[in-house]
Amino acid sequence: VDAFQAWCGPCKTVVDLFRKIRNEVGSDLLHFAVAEVDSIDALEKHRGKCKPVFLFYAGGELVAVVRGVNAPLLQKTILGQL
Repeated sequence: VDAFQAWCGPCKTVVDLFRKIRNEVGSDLLHFAVAEVDSIDALEKHRGKCKPVFLFYAGGELVAVVRGVNAPLLQKTILGQL
């Protein structure tokens, strides 16, 4: 989940990375979403931050967090969680 604030929008720079990884591993194993933290109470703690936050969930539980746009770390985290 790309958690973002309305004033800065979702992180468009990693969309291509997400598409590439999803194409490599298949759509059944991996799902990407964006969530505006201003409108979701459960994401309130991420409000007021200027860095993008990527939240990784498995089985409904938060399993990893990556702060900032770091393509190698995002890819490593995604593949590691799979």
